[in-house]
Amino acid sequence: MRFVLAGLVWLLIAIALGATGTLRHIRPPAPQLIIIGLVIALLAAYAINARFREWLWELDLRAVIALHLTRFVGFYFLYLYRKGQLPGAFAIPAGWGDIVIATSALVLLVAWSQVGRQRSALLLWNALGLLDILFVVADAAKQALADPASIAALLRLPLSLLVTFLVPLIIGSHLLVFARLRIRQ
Repeated sequence: MRFVLAGLVWLLIAIALGATGTLRHIRPPAPQLIIIGLVIALLAAYAINARFREWLWELDLRAVIALHLTRFVGFYFLYLYRKGQLPGAFAIPAGWGDIVIATSALVLLVAWSQVGRQRSALLLWNALGLLDILFVVADAAKQALADPASIAALLRLPLSLLVTFLVPLIIGSHLLVFARLRIRQ
């Protein structure tokens, strides 16, 4: 329960940062450094805190995969592109990549009894999902370096939660799935 509460506190801090507009003033590579720092913090907590590690290993893999349903945010990327608030060079590949990963996560969850326990299906989904999210982070940095205003939507609510909360969790969840699949060999 305390890890769920810690996650809730983290989420509330992320919301507060977005609500106050604090993130609107940062420039690349600061958003990517925030993501990297939070992923490192998660990895450190995993390495240092045995209870946290045990809690993560006891989580049903379906819950970990269900986190990726949030990647349907890709539809919002496409919507913002259509409204001229995100560049197509970012929104189209990031949006469709996230939609594909979220949809495949949904398929895994629905067909869990048939495919969910197959290591190869989980490994393929996980590898593609991690590559996609790393591409999205790198592409956002590239777009921001070329034109910081073009991705300003990513630094205000609700999308600021991607930088300060969701993307680090997604990357961490991919690493957890790889670790658990490695043990299941």
